[in-house]
Amino acid sequence: MPIDPALLKELEARRKKAALGGGKDKIAKRHEKGQLTARDRLAALFDADTFIEFGMHAAHACHAFGMEDKEMPADGVVTGIGYVAGRPVAAYSHDFTVGGGALGRIHAAKVCDLMDYAMKAGMPIVGINDSGGARIQEGVDSLSGYGQIFFRNVAASGLVPQIAIIAGPCAGGAAYSPALTDFLIMVRNAATNMFICGPEVIKAATGETAKLEQFATADAHASVSGNVHLIANDDKHAVQLAQTLMSYLPSNNLDDPPHHPAEHLSLAPILKLNELMPADPKMPFDVKDMIGALVDSGSFFEIMASFAPNLVVGFARIDGIVVGIVANQPKVKAGCLDIDASDKGARFIRTCNVYGIPIVTLVDVPGYMPGLAQERGGIIRHGAKLLFAYAAATVPKITVILRKAYGGAYLAMCSSDLGADLVYAWPTAEIAVMGAEGAVKVIFGKELKEAPDADKKLAELISQYREEFASPYQAAKNALITDVIEPSQTRGMVSLGLRSLLTKRETRPPKKHGNMPL
Repeated sequence: MPIDPALLKELEARRKKAALGGGKDKIAKRHEKGQLTARDRLAALFDADTFIEFGMHAAHACHAFGMEDKEMPADGVVTGIGYVAGRPVAAYSHDFTVGGGALGRIHAAKVCDLMDYAMKAGMPIVGINDSGGARIQEGVDSLSGYGQIFFRNVAASGLVPQIAIIAGPCAGGAAYSPALTDFLIMVRNAATNMFICGPEVIKAATGETAKLEQFATADAHASVSGNVHLIANDDKHAVQLAQTLMSYLPSNNLDDPPHHPAEHLSLAPILKLNELMPADPKMPFDVKDMIGALVDSGSFFEIMASFAPNLVVGFARIDGIVVGIVANQPKVKAGCLDIDASDKGARFIRTCNVYGIPIVTLVDVPGYMPGLAQERGGIIRHGAKLLFAYAAATVPKITVILRKAYGGAYLAMCSSDLGADLVYAWPTAEIAVMGAEGAVKVIFGKELKEAPDADKKLAELISQYREEFASPYQAAKNALITDVIEPSQTRGMVSLGLRSLLTKRETRPPKKHGNMPL
């Protein structure tokens, strides 16, 4: 006997009502502002017709203060799974048209159920944040809901990739869930701000006058605090950035990265690389030019570009193999490692390591950044994070020393002593405790003062020091590097090395985890 048509009609009506969220008027207002709705955002994220919604008919907790007769379609959040470029992904999207997207007990339960499902199934999680925060009417239940989500963010960390998109307000405790994810994308517009305490609270607590533009916007988070990895121009761009990120990441920690190995390796010399290094060792250059010549055309996807630009990090492909790139940037602070660069590098390296992505490091570093502010700010502790991250990483690690590699910074940029599998040096490389000029002045300070022609003597000693102590051939003689290569050979050598290391297996003594100097 066929199903009663009235039941099907009721189901259709309920689904239509839930899909409208806060109603046609609120949806129209969002579209007028150039913002997408929660469902629009998920539709843009997933491949067409692949979205399966979870909890469409969920309703808010009936005991909520003053909300007994208020309807909250889907309880202010749309959750479900679908496919992105043919791969399964879990995603949730706050619905600001329903109670400002505020989180209550059922809302949190939906997000938690989705995250549990994603962890069991081994699929990435994308969270699109656009919420007024905790639902005040539900009191401690809403706080508990945030705690349960945070717990799952941590459980999923290193298990499945987590990407947060900030597409609207994200204030107070709500900001901590995105902060616990692997990557945070923030939309640049007047309606999108992220902070723990707003201007009024800051003023009341400290007496400071602070504008949102100083600490809460996408640009502030990307360049000053480093909380945001990528900035999007609008909602659609944010979704595109998330899709691009996932194209470099495996679905989970047991899968291999999405490599697409080329049938034929690019072993022909890249002559452009012979021309990019300035003859003057003090002359800066743009390391992104080196990266562009090394990786597959157009494949470099930079992460945290505005924060600590003296260190460049990002994903790329070399003959179809996914890699993480870490490179000193001589154009900014001479490529020195400072507090922010150390944090940025360590975080990226650990992300690559948990998802099995090989790391290629390009070195031109004169040392750690000197200065009272750096010392008082904890450069020792922060700089040690970089050492820790490289030493703990068990993925394939290939290092290319382009020019300067001095002192502790030489070690910190993935030297052989920190477990690099292959270390190549260009003929322009200088590997030493410190720069030749500084070393000569320390060693021969007295003789230089007494020399009749101090400048000539200094130049002679610098040349001698470079040849005898800073030359890459000295490091090669002592088996500290794999080989000295012509710059034009770099892509071919790195590509061959990557292919040979894809089967790398490295075990460490069993322990709960190392104690990183946070």
